[in-house]
Amino acid sequence: MALASGAEAEPADQSSHPEIEQHSTKVLMLGALGVVYGDIGTSPIYAFREALHASSGGDVANRADILGVLSLIIWSLTITVTVKYIMFVLRADNRGEGGVLSLMALARGTFPTRSAIVLGIGIVGASLFFGDAVITPAISVLSAVEGMNVVTPAFQPYVVPLTLLILAMLFAVQRFGTGGVGLVFGPVTAIWFLAIGLSGLKHIISDPEILWAISPHYVVAFFINSPDVSFVTVGAVFLAVTGAEALYADLGHFGRKPIVLAWLAIVFPCLLLNYAGQGAYVLAKGGTVGHPFFEMNEGWSLIPMVVLATAATVIASQAVISGAYSLTRQAVQLNMLPRLEILHTSEKQSGQVYLPRVNMLLALVVMLLVVGFGESSRLASAYGISVTGNMLVTTTLLFIVMTRIWKWNIWPAIALTAVFGLIDVGFFASNIVKVFEGGWASLAVAFAIILGMWTWVRGSRYLFDKTRRNEIPLDFLAVVFFGADAQPQALQGAARKERHPVGGDGAATGRT
Repeated sequence: MALASGAEAEPADQSSHPEIEQHSTKVLMLGALGVVYGDIGTSPIYAFREALHASSGGDVANRADILGVLSLIIWSLTITVTVKYIMFVLRADNRGEGGVLSLMALARGTFPTRSAIVLGIGIVGASLFFGDAVITPAISVLSAVEGMNVVTPAFQPYVVPLTLLILAMLFAVQRFGTGGVGLVFGPVTAIWFLAIGLSGLKHIISDPEILWAISPHYVVAFFINSPDVSFVTVGAVFLAVTGAEALYADLGHFGRKPIVLAWLAIVFPCLLLNYAGQGAYVLAKGGTVGHPFFEMNEGWSLIPMVVLATAATVIASQAVISGAYSLTRQAVQLNMLPRLEILHTSEKQSGQVYLPRVNMLLALVVMLLVVGFGESSRLASAYGISVTGNMLVTTTLLFIVMTRIWKWNIWPAIALTAVFGLIDVGFFASNIVKVFEGGWASLAVAFAIILGMWTWVRGSRYLFDKTRRNEIPLDFLAVVFFGADAQPQALQGAARKERHPVGGDGAATGRT
């Protein structure tokens, strides 16, 4: 499947068997739960707690802080994920493919001269995603294994070795394809979402007033009353939406419909219930923050929740791993990277691919990060910069698609982009301050990818230009061999149709 570089889109194939299509959608929804939503689905474990610590400056939060933070999380999930990605970004598919490079190809194809600026923006966005793709598996698995220290501190010396073993197994099973991995991870993640939803619902019933946090005026009041801690709090709240970029990157693996249905029917409601339940629990405890996610599961439900959280946290890294395969495939099609072995792992979903070399490189870099940092708390400082940068690039390219492909009026496009951009810039600014605390790691990976892509693009262009200069024009050969009046002869019933996939032309050579 080649990426389209213009505004033209291919019609989707319509199934003539609705029963089969319905069954396929349910299977893809289950797979999407295990692959796409693992990352954002584990955010309740730490996001609300960290945001409360940031807003209160200690271990006790007042009612205004609790409702303000909860309202910030609710509206961040609503605007960033539901409105931006689900309603708009996922509609900007490029022949079924998603990700920042697909968006870049769409946007760049609307310019007659194929804008180098848009190409550069796309390369930066893709590189930042790869930076996130090496940080997320490392911090997810490492934090899950560190949770075993709760059982016994004697487990500490075995944290890093066991993390490396789990990572090796995680990357080893990738060869079975996204569909196979999703069918294993999907049921576990589905149980996870139901469990966290019911856990929160129990405490909401005990204190229904927590639902007042839905009102956005609590966000405004928080910024007005606590301007000194607002900046740090926004950086912590961002943890609640990490993984949103994977929705678009994994679009080719499952399609838009299963991803949207899984979010609206299961993921979004369960996340809201759990966050609201944590808020109600903290209020009931007099504002003592502690670790509300686990503490509100009292009695027999605590140990099963700890086990389920450990499994879900390991699964969380799958979203960016699958997204990295799709992004690399698109980069090869756009001639931004050299050709790599691409294996299709599904008979029905052409977007489900596996790249052995990319898998090996990801595994090596992730393991190096685990050994180098050693603790998830240190890796946490490296987390966030790449994701927020990628979201900002997506918003920029989406504006071009809105105005030049969807033919929106300029003012609604500017207004919507301003809302998305303001949120993205706020998240980015609150995370960029962590560069010297560990954020340099993801930026170093992104810079290496930018250097490699740009070198390949420029080198391919130079090679193409040199080849064109050394070519002998066909008209000249016709004159030499057949005389000045020679005309090419067309054979009746024969036709020639040239088709240039974007792979060899769009990014590097500039041919159309």
